[in-house]
Amino acid sequence: MSTDRPTTHEPEPRAIRKRRAILEAASEVFLRNGYVGTSMDEIAAVAAVSKQTVYKHFADKATLFQELITATVRDTDGAQGPIVSFGVGPLDEELRAFARQFLHGVMQPRVLQLRRLVIGEVTRFPALGRAFYDLGLATMTGTLATAFARLADEGHLHVDGPRLAAEHFIWLVLSIPLNRAMLLGDDHGVSTDDLDRYADAGVSAFLAAYGGTTHRPRRLKG
Repeated sequence: MSTDRPTTHEPEPRAIRKRRAILEAASEVFLRNGYVGTSMDEIAAVAAVSKQTVYKHFADKATLFQELITATVRDTDGAQGPIVSFGVGPLDEELRAFARQFLHGVMQPRVLQLRRLVIGEVTRFPALGRAFYDLGLATMTGTLATAFARLADEGHLHVDGPRLAAEHFIWLVLSIPLNRAMLLGDDHGVSTDDLDRYADAGVSAFLAAYGGTTHRPRRLKG
């Protein structure tokens, strides 16, 4: 007869489910109470797990909040995919498709709420703001800068400073709807069609400034 004892390790699928439940509960509680007003006890209660289970997955509240930021950015970061194909088809169409996907990801209500929370706590917890920036816009800027440098080498764009060009692209697309949502709240958001128009107009402005010899921006209707 085997004398092996049953393992005490939690099966991975169950552990993953609990981790996801903790992150979902953390999102709900952080967004409702703010960082300072949130306790690990309340997160555990909302997630329907013990506080010990929460600490098993996350060392402390700051670690949990940073992981929440990471997960949120990762879940909305699929817009980076089309970058690798820039220059394969008509560049204006590729940039518009990317800009629309990127803008819709950033403008998701949960992402906006988390952004407000991070901004509200940045003086007290600057590392949290840095994490949100580094994992989101800074990463996107670096990826776009690399793509724009290649497109410039191929004659598709006129770019002297790829990183500045990437920042111009991001904020031409993002600034109007994002500032409106951040300052006026979710009740003053914009529709899907509005977001597409902002994305298209931002790309047109970008190409008017940076369009290369082999490309000229297509005129928008209306």
